[in-house]
Amino acid sequence: MDPLSTQLNSALKHYFGYDEFRPLQERIIRSVVAGRDVCVIMPTGGGKSLCYQLPAAISQKTVVVISPLIALMKDQVTQLGQMGIPAALLNSTLSGSEQSSVMRKARAGDYRLLYLSPERLVREDTVGWLRQMPLGMFAIDEAHCISEWGHEFRPEYRQLRLLRENFPDVPIAAFTASATQRVRHDIVEQLKFRAADKYIASFHRPNLRYLVRQCDAHSQRSLLLKALRHYKDQNVIVYAPTINTVEGTVDFLQEKGIPAVAYHGQMDSATRSRNQELWMTDEVRILVGTIAFGLGINKPAVRAVIHLALPKSLEHYYQEAGRAGRDGEPADCVMLWQKKDAGLLAYFTEQITDAAEKSRAWERYRVITDFAKSRECRHRQICEHFGETKKWENCGACDVCGTKLSWLGAEDAALTLPLDTKPRTKLRAPNAAPFDEELAAYFRLWRKDEAKRRGVPAYVVMHDSSLEDLCRVRPKNLAEMRTVSGFGDVKTADFGPAILEALEEFKRGSRAQEPVKSEITSKPSQETIELLKKGHSFAEIANIRGRQLATVIAAVANLVETGEIEFDPAWVAEDRRVAIEAACAKLGTARLRPIKDAVPPDVTMGEVHLVIAKLRHDQQPKA
Repeated sequence: MDPLSTQLNSALKHYFGYDEFRPLQERIIRSVVAGRDVCVIMPTGGGKSLCYQLPAAISQKTVVVISPLIALMKDQVTQLGQMGIPAALLNSTLSGSEQSSVMRKARAGDYRLLYLSPERLVREDTVGWLRQMPLGMFAIDEAHCISEWGHEFRPEYRQLRLLRENFPDVPIAAFTASATQRVRHDIVEQLKFRAADKYIASFHRPNLRYLVRQCDAHSQRSLLLKALRHYKDQNVIVYAPTINTVEGTVDFLQEKGIPAVAYHGQMDSATRSRNQELWMTDEVRILVGTIAFGLGINKPAVRAVIHLALPKSLEHYYQEAGRAGRDGEPADCVMLWQKKDAGLLAYFTEQITDAAEKSRAWERYRVITDFAKSRECRHRQICEHFGETKKWENCGACDVCGTKLSWLGAEDAALTLPLDTKPRTKLRAPNAAPFDEELAAYFRLWRKDEAKRRGVPAYVVMHDSSLEDLCRVRPKNLAEMRTVSGFGDVKTADFGPAILEALEEFKRGSRAQEPVKSEITSKPSQETIELLKKGHSFAEIANIRGRQLATVIAAVANLVETGEIEFDPAWVAEDRRVAIEAACAKLGTARLRPIKDAVPPDVTMGEVHLVIAKLRHDQQPKA
């Protein structure tokens, strides 16, 4: 082994607590250490961040990381501190004095990594003090955002092309999980790379099973219920297309006695953080979110990702579905889409005014609709979209190639796995014991309490993979603690004594208390009915229940249609009600949108929904 390999492997064990690199990591790190420009395309969960964090740890200079995600910056800085790697972030969440302190320490070279947003990086004052720092490299995360061809193009990223101009001698490394050939070329061109080393990991995720099913609104909800009962006590992400769908789905599941939490961009940050933490700590296993959920989320044991609509693009789908099975174990990625999804995507595409961007959006639309309708291997379609050629006849891991799931109504419930599935290698100490679920439950609770005490997310204390390894190794001392995956020297010294004490308590008979189930004391519909009885307006109910106004009105309309409450004439002014009823007499009550288009523009969709619900109820045959 050459001296650099010895140094890198020693640092990997010392700081990160791992015994070996994942595929491509050591080669990428060697390029970074050599001071070369680097472009890295590595799927979600492949270990991209280590490729710039480890070189920073062994360097005397500072790696500046450009990331768009403030929450992710905070978590990474905390985790790096636990490893003994000095790191900081600089953004608007810090006070003026805190920002000045970070800048002063950065100039003095006190940090190995410094996290900045793209907006902050291109400010003239930032460029000025960065020139006074011992700069080692710029690492750009989510680099596909720099390309107009990327599925999440952000104009502020485009300004990063000034890095080469302002810092001509500082190498640049770009990292992303999902970039087509065109996007990769654009990244290299925009950043003015010089003979860059390019590393492209395979886009094939053999442990994932892709299944696509077109359905209607009724069968979609029925299938979702079957799915969540099938994945009982396992972690599931459900992606919904709109905030109203997210909230409506959570209420629907709670009505059925299935605990779930919501996540979307218009929640207040405290509720959003609380819901994310409930899911991350396994207190609630099902999270229903918009695509705002997921970036930077590192939860390995997600057994299913279910989409309730066509994603915006195949890149989005690959990234979102890829949050399943990051532990290398089999996981299901299921898309339950409706015909109206394609129409909605087309509608939003037509609203784009820039001609070039509209053209790119139509291309993304064509690719994702073709993918949903196609009868060609899903894995191969994804790989070929990203420029990777696969020649197998049958992947054995998608619906087109014969994989069936019992809850999707297939007669054959067998789950065929591809022959080349490679679950991750888990290094165990020689004295590793069988996995004990009772011990794992005990340490999940310990992790939750420790996270609360330190004021950090549970996964920052210990990843699921480390927790599982800990339960197998069952260390008796700090030396054995070092054999647990993810525990480097500093983290072992910090957490080890408390973990060893917890293990002793478990041996003495201490057990995890049964978690207080988030018992649904009153179903969402009952809560809404009670609030209506008390005279609350729809807006007040939305505020009390933490829901969007449209979600509450839709829920009330459903209660009217089922006859659980009576339509209140005060909800809709008489002239508007008459207009809606006249439109329904001509067009029927099957769909809301044609009625909305036929009435005066100031009539809201909520008013249309309420009146149609009354008419549908009145038209039902009386018992």
